[in-house]
Amino acid sequence: MKRLSKRDLAAAAGVAMIAIVVAFALIYPLTPGYAPYAQTLADAFTRPFTTAHYPLGTDSLGRDLASRLALAGRITLGLVLVIVLVNAAIGLVIGTISGYFRGIVDSLLMGAADVQLAVPMTLIIMAVSAVRGPSVGLMATILGLTFWVGYARVSRAVALGLSSRDFVIAPQLLGAGSPWVMRKHVVPHVLIPVVILATADLGNVMIMISSFDYLGLGVQPPTPSWGLMITDGQKYLRQAPYLTIVPAVALLLVIAGTLLVSQRFTASGNGLRRSVRRRDIKEPA
Repeated sequence: MKRLSKRDLAAAAGVAMIAIVVAFALIYPLTPGYAPYAQTLADAFTRPFTTAHYPLGTDSLGRDLASRLALAGRITLGLVLVIVLVNAAIGLVIGTISGYFRGIVDSLLMGAADVQLAVPMTLIIMAVSAVRGPSVGLMATILGLTFWVGYARVSRAVALGLSSRDFVIAPQLLGAGSPWVMRKHVVPHVLIPVVILATADLGNVMIMISSFDYLGLGVQPPTPSWGLMITDGQKYLRQAPYLTIVPAVALLLVIAGTLLVSQRFTASGNGLRRSVRRRDIKEPA
């Protein structure tokens, strides 16, 4: 029986961390006590694990902390997935086209990427929020359209290296169109590092979203998010520290889990690239 390596064990631990939080966010809303917005001032500051009705306690307004934690998890995790997927898709398309065609196309697209990279996202969100007012939709739109540069650079580097390979040139000489060549022989190679980068970016995007929520630039009350719950809990840090600790632990579990899983994906990426390369070499054009 093959023994698991330390990297495999760490990845399994990361998956378990993420699974615990995701399962709680998905399953707890199905329970009878789920009420993230219900207020009972008489039950305010109920400590965790002291009553079955409020398993994680209540906040300053007597709202069920477990219900709000589950709803905040669904909102935060959903935003992270959408933002990462949108940016990965945009970056993959732009980077692949840039590296494959090179020349003027490469200069224009990478020039746009350099301009995008020169403007900090935080300043964009703060400036637009000052004009339009802060909202989760505004934050998600800006992050969804301004975080693609890293994916584009990685995609371009891979596509640029493949553009002179025999299995890419041969179909072109036989009359194959550029869309077919890119889809068949370029995108499979580009997709592997993009997926690895996206896995690693899940934690980074979650930190950014929580930071903007913490600053009041994202999700607005009474809708909960993990960053907003940490902000609200800080007001009662001496009286009820669990209001800050509970969402912070959930955030920590997901971020640490994604980092552990991404390390395993990075290690296995070389093997995936070799298998795709062997397929391109053996497969007739």
